[in-house]
Amino acid sequence: MKKPTTPTATITRCPTCGSAKIRRVRKTLTRTHAGRTYVVPDLAFWQCPVCGERVYDRAALRQIEAHSPAYHKARRAAAR
Repeated sequence: MKKPTTPTATITRCPTCGSAKIRRVRKTLTRTHAGRTYVVPDLAFWQCPVCGERVYDRAALRQIEAHSPAYHKARRAAAR
């Protein structure tokens, strides 16, 4: 069972448009890097419904890095 993530900060205004409607959401993120699609399940981040801005805290960035092929390649090169 996954431990719920607690946000490291509370965001009350969107840093892009200034809207107070920004909310913490939990979604599956699907992205493509260098032609390879990867999925980050159950990712918690802040999203503004007005402009679409997304703000990722440290825990979310670590979760993205763990799934992204870009970071896998960098880790393999550093380990050599």
